[in-house]
Amino acid sequence: MGVYAAMSGAGGAAGLIAGGLLVTYASWRWVLFVNVPIGIAVALGALVVLPGAGRRPGRLDLPGAITGTGGVAALVYGLSNAATSPDGTSHWGDPKVVTALTVGAVLLAAFALVETRSREALLPVRLLRQRDRLGANLIMLGVGTAIFGVFFFVTLFVQDVWGYSALRTGVAFLPLTAALLATSGAAAALVPRIGARPLLLAGGAAGAGGLYWLSRLTEHGTYASGLLGPSLVTGAGLGLLFVPLPLVALARVGEGDSGVAASLLNVGRQVGGSIGLAVLGTVAWTVVADGARGQAAAARTASRQAAYQHALAAGFDRAFLTAAGIALLVLVVAIAAIRVRRTDLSGS
Repeated sequence: MGVYAAMSGAGGAAGLIAGGLLVTYASWRWVLFVNVPIGIAVALGALVVLPGAGRRPGRLDLPGAITGTGGVAALVYGLSNAATSPDGTSHWGDPKVVTALTVGAVLLAAFALVETRSREALLPVRLLRQRDRLGANLIMLGVGTAIFGVFFFVTLFVQDVWGYSALRTGVAFLPLTAALLATSGAAAALVPRIGARPLLLAGGAAGAGGLYWLSRLTEHGTYASGLLGPSLVTGAGLGLLFVPLPLVALARVGEGDSGVAASLLNVGRQVGGSIGLAVLGTVAWTVVADGARGQAAAARTASRQAAYQHALAAGFDRAFLTAAGIALLVLVVAIAAIRVRRTDLSGS
């Protein structure tokens, strides 16, 4: 699991730098196209490396797939369109926003009902009856919600406020990745000695602290004084979380449920990222719109750009602060739900 977490972090760093190179020296479209040959290579590699598995009878949980996917999509769409527009209009009461949020809630409720009754459920309810496993999946959902949006807004901050190039932006994330790699290795060595719970508590606290520190960024700050420290602390927290979470989620899982139990973590991270980006985006752009409108009226033409950069910094900082609050909830879940013992992890 330590190697898995380290490779995830290394892949993220490589992607950021490669993306910066592609945008700088080729085109932004290459950032999307480059995934095609990578995907083909992965598929061919899987045929060579992965062993075959026996077939098992079963049916696709189509009602669960439709209600679950549709519910998340509608929820993300509604949250993404609720932000205040530059003219100061709030869109929480717009028919499309209200409709999307209502449809999302209804579909997710239907998904929960379908999963409790389906014999071939996408999300077997029995997997969530174990306290530690439920806690691990909630933690990963929270981590995805907090972190994905933060990466997005840090990228916008350093480019639109500090004027970084795409390549320099990718390099700016390297300290976070280095901290993640270092603490992933340390966590892999510490789990057999102290168990998962202390690492999850330390990782949750470090993540919340790093994100709160990040919310102190200003348009007048520098990388060394404003971004380096929060990046190191946040990266260290992620490394401490990513290693024990799969161990806890897979502890005492039967062979027949191991696939779905492992996939739940990835689903939680991706769904959390989608919802988190929508929520943080709504928070950020609402603050940006309010700040830019209030300052533009009093600002001279020459200082309007500076006023807008200040509004951007204020909006992004509010998004980071919201992410810190979500990370604090992750810490609360770890404190309340995780009780797994070292002996429970020995067979994972």
